[in-house]
Amino acid sequence: MFSKIPVPAELPQHAAQTTPERPWPLRLLSAKIREYVAAMSRLWVEGEVITLQRRPGAKVQFFTLRDLEANTSITVKIMTHLLPATVESGSRVVVCAKPDFYEGNGSLSLWADDVRTVGLGDILARIELLKVQLAAEGLFEISRKRHLPFLPRTIGLICGRNTKAKEDVVVNATLRWPAATFDIREVQVQGAGAVEAMIAALVELDEAADVDVIVLARGGGSVEDLLPFSDERLVRAAAAATTPIVSAIGHEGDSPILDLVADLRASTPTDAAKRIVPDVAEEAAGIAEALRRGRNSIDLRIAQAEAELNALTSRPTIANPFTMVDVREQDLASLTSWLRSYTNRSIDAAAFDTSVLVGKLRALSPQSTLERGYSILLRDGHVVSRSSQVEAGTPVHAVLSAGHLELTVREVSQGARNV
Repeated sequence: MFSKIPVPAELPQHAAQTTPERPWPLRLLSAKIREYVAAMSRLWVEGEVITLQRRPGAKVQFFTLRDLEANTSITVKIMTHLLPATVESGSRVVVCAKPDFYEGNGSLSLWADDVRTVGLGDILARIELLKVQLAAEGLFEISRKRHLPFLPRTIGLICGRNTKAKEDVVVNATLRWPAATFDIREVQVQGAGAVEAMIAALVELDEAADVDVIVLARGGGSVEDLLPFSDERLVRAAAAATTPIVSAIGHEGDSPILDLVADLRASTPTDAAKRIVPDVAEEAAGIAEALRRGRNSIDLRIAQAEAELNALTSRPTIANPFTMVDVREQDLASLTSWLRSYTNRSIDAAAFDTSVLVGKLRALSPQSTLERGYSILLRDGHVVSRSSQVEAGTPVHAVLSAGHLELTVREVSQGARNV
């Protein structure tokens, strides 16, 4: 433990009490900072080793420890015999150290007594834990994934500077669709600062109105090289994007977390080029095939219709439509002949019946009686059938079989008289 540095009585006892009129001297501030730093406990800190150059014969070795994500670094001092031979520039390590502040130039450093490399197993274990967390949040659900447009207006491409991945995507996509348009962001895709650079490029492309799909492409590499594509910040940025995302990271066997949250996972940058644009030759062949099939279908329909029409026109009723009329004409003639015969027979029978009835009627007719010599006497239009109906001097009208007589009764006899 370090003893507290006394503050002269004429100076403010605490930093918060200082004023423009009563400031602390720089030496006192440095001493206070050293006192505070010295009171800190030993701690474990993680980072990447850079600028390590071992000095043969030196008791102390120096290297810089840089943060894995932010642009932050600090000098680390360690006794030579405590620095493992496996540690070199680029190694990912955890360091057990005590912070140390040097008052001479106001620099902060670490005195390390243990340095351990972070093994691949540790990295993969952390990635698996992050996968479980993100899966529980539903970021890998199939229902979240969007379909890529058939033909994007502009293809956003995030890749390294002057990399093979860029060439693979651009060249192969252009070969498939020569009119393909790209908006390319060449950024750092490995090491410190890569995540921030890729997120910034992703946000810019996502906000571009004409960018319809965004491809993140990188060639193969070690697990450590591909770690930025499993970074939680980049993964969440991709999940939040409104533009469909294509992940084309590494080779077939590589599978960073970005593959799981992307709308489409391409096995390689070349595969991504094949998935984001159609093949103009295949589309032309498809159109030609569709036209051929359409023509064949129309020709077949025409041939079927022609065959059906021929079948219809070959029927007797269609080939010689008057046949039906002729048959019906014969039927009508037969029916007309039968009707006339039947009508004549009916008329003859009715005529015979009529003549019989006429004979009977004539036999019973008063005219026949009159023709036999009888007459009908009428008085005032009424038939006189008894002598009591008239008296002498009564005028009567006699109806004969031929003609009429006007008579006057001279005598009335009441008795019967034989004729």
